Amino acid sequence: MDGKRIKKDIETRDDIEHLVNAFYDKIKQNSKLAYIFNDIAKVDWATHLPKMYSFWGSILLGEKSFVGNPMKKHVELGKITPMTETEFSEWKKVFAETVFELFEGSKADEAVLRAQNIARLMLYNIAKS
Repeated sequence: MDGKRIKKDIETRDDIEHLVNAFYDKIKQNSKLAYIFNDIAKVDWATHLPKMYSFWGSILLGEKSFVGNPMKKHVELGKITPMTETEFSEWKKVFAETVFELFEGSKADEAVLRAQNIARLMLYNIAKS
């Protein structure tokens, strides 16, 4: 054994919560993104994080627990602060780094691909609004 820690894939709600918490811990400190969440959107983390657990649990685990319209919220936010390719590229980079620091496998790969597609669609809708 070479001493390398073997990572598991995203398999459970606990895995989703671990991923979401680790990701947003980074976002809250990110020089390019923190102000959007903290100062502009003034995110209530106690409300937001459980929504994100359900969002990603629904996407990756088929939970069907998410209720909401994230596209509408992001389009509205894009009208009051710049949300361009720069911000979305940073978001995608931090998300992928977080996923692959914690997990590996088909669900981890799917999480990153889904995040990239969601970000692309949000950017498109923000730009056209």
